[in-house]
Amino acid sequence: MTKFKDYHINIKIRIVQIFLADMVSGAIFPFMAIYFSQYFGAKLTGILLLLNIVIGMVAGMYGGYYADLMGRKKLMVIAGIIRMFAFIIMALVNSPLLISPSITFLMALIVGASFGLDGPAADAMLIDITKPKERKGVYSLIYWSFNLAFAIGGVIGALSFKHHLFELLIVLAITSILSNILVIFFIKETFEKKEQDLQMQQKNVFFNMVDSYKEVAGDKVFLYFVLAGLLIQSIENQMENYIGIRLNEDIPVQSILSFHISGVEMLGFLKTENTILVVLLTVFITRWVSKLKEDRTYLLSILIFTVGYVAISYLNNIWLLFFFMVIATVGELMRVPIQQDFLASIPTDDKRSSYMAVNSLVFHGSMMISSVFVSLGAIFNKETMSLLILVTGLSGMLIIKKILPDLEKRRSQQETT
Repeated sequence: MTKFKDYHINIKIRIVQIFLADMVSGAIFPFMAIYFSQYFGAKLTGILLLLNIVIGMVAGMYGGYYADLMGRKKLMVIAGIIRMFAFIIMALVNSPLLISPSITFLMALIVGASFGLDGPAADAMLIDITKPKERKGVYSLIYWSFNLAFAIGGVIGALSFKHHLFELLIVLAITSILSNILVIFFIKETFEKKEQDLQMQQKNVFFNMVDSYKEVAGDKVFLYFVLAGLLIQSIENQMENYIGIRLNEDIPVQSILSFHISGVEMLGFLKTENTILVVLLTVFITRWVSKLKEDRTYLLSILIFTVGYVAISYLNNIWLLFFFMVIATVGELMRVPIQQDFLASIPTDDKRSSYMAVNSLVFHGSMMISSVFVSLGAIFNKETMSLLILVTGLSGMLIIKKILPDLEKRRSQQETT
């Protein structure tokens, strides 16, 4: 594996950015639903949060298109500056002098749109500058950094969000300013488009964007890959949806080390266990996986991951739940670097950001699928629901098995060039 000191300067900066931003974001944004529900009520908050997701999706499609037109860095700078001012305003309207939930929500929409705008550009930049042999290590490191930052941020937020929101938002604004300084002065552009092409494609932007995404939609291998990712990711999202509700309703209060644990507390313990395992095991499992045959390991990882969550969706014994969370997390850590590595080999050079924008729909689509499972859980018993989760995971695995030869072919072509 390539050592950290040998990575491109952009990779090092992105990892620092991700850690700082996600640590502060983890202390604030997971608790914003509570904040808005206090002022707007639960029903309206649900609609507002859905609106935030939709705006982020739309911004992501435009961001993917423009990043392939004007370059990665330019879009990251524009989105970063927009985000910085939104955070500053958000802090001002939650200060001792002024409280405005409406302006706070408007700024949250702008923040969500800005992340959608530069997300595909940042993802495409990593592909631009990484060699195929480096990618597993890079993506594993980013995944580790994200989980560690969110874990630290979650603890900080749980202790201080209620009484120190203004101070947290000030820190977030400062972090955003530092992030912009890193991007503007240290990150290097990795994609240049000819000026005449830029001027030509900026006319009739909407129709040109539709044509651009038609090309992406014509890549059947990529669409199958996205569909498989959507199905697999929806299983993990069940923790916040069907599985969380099931644990709350089904698990009797049990004792562990003289503590009495209910279903809600068990859900928190399982999520904490998952985060700790990711932080502790990422490096070791990535090194181990790099020595194994990749195609079989990818399929095996999906199977292990699925079995772990199927067991969690069915069992009530807390020790068995802890055990199968270990199984699910190991499958997750085996899968993520291989999956990201294959994803990086799919896009054409001139459409990388557009491909990444479409791939970002995996998150939103998987959330929708897992939301449907909540409704199904009210109709079917837990045996049927566990079977549905198993079928979802196996379907994703079979789709990956179908396209694996094409994925390996594309990566081998990329390695030769």
